[in-house]
Amino acid sequence: MVIATLADQITRGVGSVTDTITAPFSDPVIRLGVTGLSRAGKTVFITSLVANLMDRGRMPQLVAAAKGNIRTAYLQPQPDDTVARFPFESHLAQLTAQEPTWPEGTQSISELRLSLQVQPTGLLSALSGPRVVHLDIVDYPGEWLLDLGLLDQSFADWSAHTLERAAKRPGGSDYLAQLQETDPAAKLDEPTAQHLTSAFTAHLQASRVAGYSDCTPGRFLLPGDLAGSPVLTFGPLHPDKFPRGSLGREFERRFESYKRNIVKPFFRDHFAKIDRQIVLVDVLGAINAGPAAVEDLRQAMKRILTAFRPGRNAFLARIFQGRRIDKILFAATKADHLHHSQHGQLTAITQALLRDAKDRADFAGAETAAMSIAALRTTVEETVDHRDGLLEVVRGRLLENGKQAAFYPGKLPDDPSHLLNPAGQGAEKWLDADYGIMNFAPAPLTLRPGDGPPHIRLDKATQFLLGDRL
Repeated sequence: MVIATLADQITRGVGSVTDTITAPFSDPVIRLGVTGLSRAGKTVFITSLVANLMDRGRMPQLVAAAKGNIRTAYLQPQPDDTVARFPFESHLAQLTAQEPTWPEGTQSISELRLSLQVQPTGLLSALSGPRVVHLDIVDYPGEWLLDLGLLDQSFADWSAHTLERAAKRPGGSDYLAQLQETDPAAKLDEPTAQHLTSAFTAHLQASRVAGYSDCTPGRFLLPGDLAGSPVLTFGPLHPDKFPRGSLGREFERRFESYKRNIVKPFFRDHFAKIDRQIVLVDVLGAINAGPAAVEDLRQAMKRILTAFRPGRNAFLARIFQGRRIDKILFAATKADHLHHSQHGQLTAITQALLRDAKDRADFAGAETAAMSIAALRTTVEETVDHRDGLLEVVRGRLLENGKQAAFYPGKLPDDPSHLLNPAGQGAEKWLDADYGIMNFAPAPLTLRPGDGPPHIRLDKATQFLLGDRL
């Protein structure tokens, strides 16, 4: 036993020395985190990104592709055997079928490795052959990222904030009514706890459907194999001192268990290893939902940025250990739902909407940018003669019935404050404008050899995120 232990220590020692010596000569790896809140388009983004890096005919703004420095790109087994593989092939098959359909959205964490053979440039380019750069794409729900804010909150603080918010959101009154009929100081009764949790979960789901972004705890919406477990069986209570063995004391314990066993492992095992990050934002969906949803999105983005700057959180400071995400892109998705003449306004609104969050990231030393994109273009642009004059519209295939329809979402303001000020002041609706969104189905594609799926500014987004490493 002693000999085996010594041998194991020697082997590990030699291994670590070998790793130190060979590390500078190993293939470089870029870990790209892709997240966003529900319906922001993470799955389609990753599918289109990989397809367009493998067939680069539609990527002129990615300099390495435009100059021919990327010789080839191919999929390889991912390095982490314990994380689900992102099902790229099946998603691409859905989007490129004769009758294309949208793939299912992100439900859990997944990963995909794309390796690119790149010809170096510069003085030594003639003396060296192509090198391999591995792109590890990590896909995870934005709802999980919002859970970071729970780490600095006690159960009493979280409950007070959540109950105040519930009173103003869909389904919140139902939960508050059930809470009124429940005695948290009474002895724990598991059916009562489950009944209360079901009402709270229904409230979170209704809020998300109504366009709200911050619907934490995130695993209540995406429970996976934790559905029905004690760690997901709690809800906010009116702050009080709860006796031992009571429902209130148990809810408080489960809240702390959620932070310890769900939130912390995700940031320790996955998030802290990311180099570059894109945050996909459904800005148009929030605008359509109204001022309250826009303000909630702005606040959610501020909270998300705490994940990129550990600050005074001791746990985050330990897991980052000097690592830092050095590029963050905020991308307003579904730009194809607007005529290109309004893309500038959408980008400006996104920049203003995320101003507080972006400034905090800049202060931390990360390079940030905001832009409007469509990872998969589903519409064509038209100009139609309307009773009020010419309208610049988009035309696409409707999701609900497959019929073609022209759509004008409304005129976005040139000054973003015309949206953000009413949202910040608690307005219930837009006073002088009406905004709409349309659910478009993916359009049938006919791809030429060498071309990936059509998009809007996916190449520009890729250049910002990866260009310096290629």
